Amino acid sequence: MVHGLIVVTLSLFIFILYYRVSLSSQKRLAAAVLKCGQRKIWLDPNEVTEIANANSRQNIRKLVKDGLIIKKPQTMHSLFRHREKLAAKRAGRHSGTGKRQGTAEARMPTTVIWMRRQRVLRRLLRKYRETGKIDKHLYHVLYMKAKGNVFKNKRVLMEYIHKAKAEKLRAKVIADQAEAHRNKTKAARTRRNERVAEKRAAYAGVEATSDKTKK
Repeated sequence: MVHGLIVVTLSLFIFILYYRVSLSSQKRLAAAVLKCGQRKIWLDPNEVTEIANANSRQNIRKLVKDGLIIKKPQTMHSLFRHREKLAAKRAGRHSGTGKRQGTAEARMPTTVIWMRRQRVLRRLLRKYRETGKIDKHLYHVLYMKAKGNVFKNKRVLMEYIHKAKAEKLRAKVIADQAEAHRNKTKAARTRRNERVAEKRAAYAGVEATSDKTKK
């Protein structure tokens, strides 16, 4: 009896394998209709015969409408861990020697650093010139100094500008004081010369009168 049951089971299995329906073309058509990959297509295993008879896109659309063919939902791909690691990298984590691929020059070229620094400094100089904080002569001097690698960052440049403006103002005050002193000295000298000339004229007039009285 057991032998007969085994024979029946084997024959049924062979029958299923021999008469198994291939649904690869239906899956391909369904993927084209639903605009997805074939791995996203689900075919109802209980309606294999009806699905196998569908040999056109129109029939596939009807089966999709009836629910015999379904497009599987998008699998979840969470970015939580990715964002969490990015936040940690921004804080300086995960960037040790074991995580570095490439030389320091390849990771951040010195040319790029130089260009960024020059653009920052030149943008500041342009802004100061347009707002009138520096004149065009000082702008040119500072521009050439920035090109000559004198300022390593914006803070150093701003400090230099403040010092240069203070020095220029101090020089102007000293020059004004010197000019005022020169004018004062010149006026005093002029008054003294006038007094001397008046005295000489008065002395000459006295001598002339005395000469006349003697005669």
